[in-house]
Amino acid sequence: MGRMEELPEYAERVLEVAELIPPGRVMTYGDVAEWLDEGGPRQVGRVMALYGGAVPWWRVVRADGTLLPGHELSALAQYRAEETPLRDAPRSADGRLPRLDMRRARWDGGEGADDSAHI
Repeated sequence: MGRMEELPEYAERVLEVAELIPPGRVMTYGDVAEWLDEGGPRQVGRVMALYGGAVPWWRVVRADGTLLPGHELSALAQYRAEETPLRDAPRSADGRLPRLDMRRARWDGGEGADDSAHI
């Protein structure tokens, strides 16, 4: 029995969107909800918290670009491996972790490789 058979339909759809996001790019929880035209950021966040381990969870992010609490280092390793655009942390930030550069990293659902956001 595959994992998809066990999931609620909405969760299945959220995870399918997460799998579409190209390496080095991200969508916010709200972007995913908008793409599906169903639910909202909280519902998408809940699906990712419960079921996201089976997909590239680090590509579904908070709108402010902060790294997922408790998963910062594993996410950061993925972002660096995929060359996801990052911004240095402000001097005042705890632990000085970078944030995602949302202006450059955000994916709108268009083509991944030849998208103008990498310019």
